[in-house]
Amino acid sequence: MTGLFWAIGLRAQIPNAAEQEFNAYIQKALIYRNQGQMDQALETLDAAAEWSEKQQNEKGLVDSYHYFALLYQKLGKRETSSFYWDRAALLLENIQYPYGTAFHRYIEARMLLESGNYFMALNMLDIARQRTNDRNLLNHIILAEAESYLKIGKTDLAETNYNALLINSDPLEREYLRTRAYLGLAHLRQEQGQTPQAIEHAENARTIAASEGFSNEQMDAILLLSGLYESNGDFANALLYERQMAQLKDSVFTLQKAEVESSTANQVQFEYLDKEIKRQDEEIVRLHKSANRSELTVIFTSIFLTIISLLAVSLYRNNQIKLKTNDLLHTKNRELQSARDAAVQAMEAKTNFLSTVSHELRTPLYAVTGLTHLLLEENPSESQKEHLKALKFSGDYLLNFINDILQINKIDADKLEPLEVECNLKKVLAEVNKSLAQTAKERKTELILDYDPRIPAQLMSDPLKLSQIFMNLVGNALKFTKDGEVAVIARLIAQEGNQARVYFEVRDTGIGIDPEQQAKIFDSFEQGSIQINREYGGTGLGLTIVKSLLGLFGSKIQLESELGKGSTFFFELDFTCKDDVVEDLNFEVSERDYEFKGLHLLVVEDNKINQVITRKMLGKKEISCDVASNGTEAVELARENHYDGILMDIHMPGISGVEATERIRAFDTDTPIIALTAISLDDSLETFYAAGCNDVVTKPFKPEFFYRKIGENIVEHKMRKTTS
Repeated sequence: MTGLFWAIGLRAQIPNAAEQEFNAYIQKALIYRNQGQMDQALETLDAAAEWSEKQQNEKGLVDSYHYFALLYQKLGKRETSSFYWDRAALLLENIQYPYGTAFHRYIEARMLLESGNYFMALNMLDIARQRTNDRNLLNHIILAEAESYLKIGKTDLAETNYNALLINSDPLEREYLRTRAYLGLAHLRQEQGQTPQAIEHAENARTIAASEGFSNEQMDAILLLSGLYESNGDFANALLYERQMAQLKDSVFTLQKAEVESSTANQVQFEYLDKEIKRQDEEIVRLHKSANRSELTVIFTSIFLTIISLLAVSLYRNNQIKLKTNDLLHTKNRELQSARDAAVQAMEAKTNFLSTVSHELRTPLYAVTGLTHLLLEENPSESQKEHLKALKFSGDYLLNFINDILQINKIDADKLEPLEVECNLKKVLAEVNKSLAQTAKERKTELILDYDPRIPAQLMSDPLKLSQIFMNLVGNALKFTKDGEVAVIARLIAQEGNQARVYFEVRDTGIGIDPEQQAKIFDSFEQGSIQINREYGGTGLGLTIVKSLLGLFGSKIQLESELGKGSTFFFELDFTCKDDVVEDLNFEVSERDYEFKGLHLLVVEDNKINQVITRKMLGKKEISCDVASNGTEAVELARENHYDGILMDIHMPGISGVEATERIRAFDTDTPIIALTAISLDDSLETFYAAGCNDVVTKPFKPEFFYRKIGENIVEHKMRKTTS
């Protein structure tokens, strides 16, 4: 057990001046324990317990029992530790002592931590924190939480707690807590594979422990350093620390000290029974002088029965306490399980509701955006054009909002996982900048890409999600920057074998973020203030999506900002390098003008309004089409006619677009099929492609994107067939 706690009585729990003697006992026990002198710590605690009994001070007795419980736990005597913990529990039933109750819960958390119940330990530590404001106890709660977090893999929370203890101002155990924190950080860095940092922390722990006389912590640090130096290839230092460890373990002092500690522990363990027997012996001697043998026999029998009765009552009370504790734990477990199930159900209900709403909104929104586009193409008057542009802007805003909600829903519902495909990182960043170049021009802001040429050309990652991350970050930076500069920076941090770590930064010279708002800027619908929301607009979901997407990659977004000077968002990502690296090619995408005239398509759409809009949009490009209102009709038309391409709605009554595509592919593997769908939470692009779709267009869509997909998939396919 690490981080053993010793609260001391300087918190005004004992009001009388004479009772300061109790405080002195506890202070001595604290010093002895931290210096590894367990025998003297036990003897001092025994004196503190005797003083409390004489003074009939129940709070002092509770504290004494608690200290005994922790020290016996340190010595590996769990049953004896539980014995004193139970004794304290009995006393606490009859007195009001908030600090003692908090201390009791802390010890219980230590027991849970030692037995591997880390989540229950964290819950018990939280209960203890709520019952005390004692600085020393709170520091040890922080230390115990750090150890629990480390055990369950929450290294970021563990690191936060350890770092807090490095700067603690505890009046009694400042250096001891710092030593335990350095040891904890050393183990954390060791688990993360950061050996140099682990060595640095372990050396700090060893230095403090040696100077303060913390023998146990010094041995822990030396043992850790020996293994760290060996794993780092520094065998000279590893051997040096192994020898130091051997000297400490084999020293006469250590052996004698272990024997004394065991002897003292056993002595104190049976203290109460010894006292009872001595009192009974004195009574026997007194009676022997004034009574005959028969009377003495009766007394012997009475004494024997009394002792047996006391032991039986004690055993019964212990069992009752343990039964009550087990019942309480089972009850709390059931309550926690019920609360967790309710929270999961609420999250699922929220997710399904938002998914359904966002999906259903797409159908009428398709009509709004489609009809607006058609009306703008029909030479409206200037006054009408102004209204139509406002309607188009509102439609685009609503579409972006719906897409953001669906994206967050998918992440929250664990529907998204990062892919591991070939990715040209420089191309991804360049295309993001290119797509936002017009926005930068409108904001009179220079958009810069600063890319480290040492980054491997071909990496394995998820280019789509990377694009989403940088589109949100760069778009956010441009929104709050005018007449300034937005820079996208990529730097290679390290490369070992086929693994590379890259640092990314999006820096702007915009309005900056108030320090008070920085902590919640990544929460949903947060943009800093109401005034900023009104002035700059937006959904307030972009940075939330960035944070969630980076979480899928095991990374964390960080922020530095100053009002009036700009903001910097930065993070790191790990990549696997592709073996067959090729030279960077010119990845500038040139816009193509496709000839659509003469195409004959099949439009599969169950919504009548959407049928009209799609037919008119195709007619604008002189594309003819047939319309199928359901999947079954689409299969029959595709079997009986020849089409240059098929635009397939996915969500339809009867057979779905996916099933219809599979049936068509059974007799036609050549005709391009583009899925047109209002994607919901349960939809998967991989499912569409697996069914035989060539591409996917999400409704509602921008007309230029719709035409480009028809060109790439249908026009180019027809051209290849013509020339072959």
